[in-house]
Amino acid sequence: MNITDDIKPVTYLKSRAADLLEQINETHRPVIITQNGEPRAVLQDPKSYEAMRNAIGILKLVSQGESDIRSGKTLNQEDVFGNLEKMLAKK
Repeated sequence: MNITDDIKPVTYLKSRAADLLEQINETHRPVIITQNGEPRAVLQDPKSYEAMRNAIGILKLVSQGESDIRSGKTLNQEDVFGNLEKMLAKK
C-alpha cells in the first residue's frame, strides 16, 4: 500500500469521480485531493468515516476520564453503588 496512490489532483476527481468512489469503497482507504499541488480535501467511505468518528469519541471520553482522575473528581465503588441503591429504593 503506497500512500502516493491515494493522492489525486482535483482534475482527476472531476473526470473520474465514479472510479474514485469505487476505489474508496473497495479499499476503505481515504484519498487526498490536491489543488495546485496542495492538499485540499480528503475523501473517505462512509463506514470508515463512521468508525473514525466513533474512535475519536471514545478517545475523548478516555481523555476526559484521565483528566477527572488527575483532578480528583472520582468516587470509589462503594459510594457509587450506595448512591444507586438509595436512588432505586426511593422509586
